[in-house]
Amino acid sequence: MPKRVRKYESSLIESLKDPKEAAAYLSVHIEDDSEDAEEYFLLALRDVAKAYGFAEVSEQANLGRESLYKSLSGSVDPKLSTLRAILNTVGLKLAVEPKIGHLHDHT
Repeated sequence: MPKRVRKYESSLIESLKDPKEAAAYLSVHIEDDSEDAEEYFLLALRDVAKAYGFAEVSEQANLGRESLYKSLSGSVDPKLSTLRAILNTVGLKLAVEPKIGHLHDHT
């Protein structure tokens, strides 16, 4: 891996230790409308888990380390309870909010 890429990755992982940065990073990925959006979101969540340490996240979320890897690799569809446990462990929560400008928006 080129030195510049490693430096970027290190910087990204360090910034994701801040819950506000992690929330913004995940929000960008969850709002992606592309065909690969789910995969990209799981990769982003994997980056956040990496920032907090896979061993620590898997232990705190009551997941086996292998289950955590599989859930964030895209090889299996993670359960909602798994995503919530991972997010909770890193100080985040899953939320749904109204979409502004939606066809049924009455504001």
